[in-house]
Amino acid sequence: MKKIIYNFSAGPAMLPKIVLRDIQKNFLNWNNIGSSIIEISHRSQDFYPIIQKSEKYLRELLNISQEYAILFCPGGARGQFSAIPMNIIKKFNCADYINSGYWSYQAMLEGKKYCSVNCINIKQENEIISLLNMKDWELNHRTDYLHYCPNETIEGIAIHEEPIFEDKIIVGDFSSCLLSKKIDVNKYDLIYASAQKNIGPSGITVIIIKKKILNKNHAYLPSILDYKKILENQSMFNTPVTFSWYVISLVLKWMKDLGGISYFEKLNIKKSNLLYKTIDSSSFYINKIHKKNRSNMNITFHLSNSKLDKIFIKQSEQQGLKFLKGHKFLGGLRASIYNAMPITGVKKLIKFMKEFEKNFG
Repeated sequence: MKKIIYNFSAGPAMLPKIVLRDIQKNFLNWNNIGSSIIEISHRSQDFYPIIQKSEKYLRELLNISQEYAILFCPGGARGQFSAIPMNIIKKFNCADYINSGYWSYQAMLEGKKYCSVNCINIKQENEIISLLNMKDWELNHRTDYLHYCPNETIEGIAIHEEPIFEDKIIVGDFSSCLLSKKIDVNKYDLIYASAQKNIGPSGITVIIIKKKILNKNHAYLPSILDYKKILENQSMFNTPVTFSWYVISLVLKWMKDLGGISYFEKLNIKKSNLLYKTIDSSSFYINKIHKKNRSNMNITFHLSNSKLDKIFIKQSEQQGLKFLKGHKFLGGLRASIYNAMPITGVKKLIKFMKEFEKNFG
């Protein structure tokens, strides 16, 4: 019997096994049409139901009204770092960027190419790292939008509050947390998320955007990044990554069948609580994020003796616990436990961590 592998990668991340089996079963002859899903045209009658189902499932899971458009855009979130200011900068040519970690900072650097930026640092780094509450953010009242990242994948830092700024266009980079918990979409004007965390394979970024902010086009805006043009062409202005779109439709259906976001939110909290409890009950493992700002998706930790990192990674891989090495920017260790990670994987990791501490602590 083959060893069960648990993939703790931050992305491309683990996909549900039932979805992978479905893909495998139907890959060569999809829907009995005699062709693979990767061989059919995105404009064909065979592919069109995938487009419809993907949007339908996403609207139902997140309770998205018709006030919003849903776009399936090429590339990753980095592409949206440029597309966002080019699409929605209007009156002030200025935007608030909340700096909470690596990815929000990268978005800010790209935004500076297209507009003036009011960078607001909210990270407080002492012995414990925490983030300022939203009410304490020093916003500029003369900006076109506010951009923030509710879950920093690399550092394992999360903003669990939802926006309270009624006079702002609110933009959220939900790449590593969309569909992991309930959110009120109506509090946002634009949500974007690269697919390779909770949604599907890499290659597509999901955009949820209020139609009313699509009114103005800029002459210099590349067509492939123009939200209005993408909407007019049903996300098919260019040839989309059809295979990724197909898998996304299967993942969204899998989520609905299991009970929707309520089910996964409870499961994700349970998984992360188990792992954080293991870390907190030990002086061998260290997490320096304040409890109010800990991510439920990306659990980062260090060993008290960093010289043991390579041994930890090697031995964990031998146990079928893959990709626990922290990001090169931060080092240490990281367990990404997105929706597809079963609780059995987390429990196996915890068992390994306790055994490793017993042997090396």
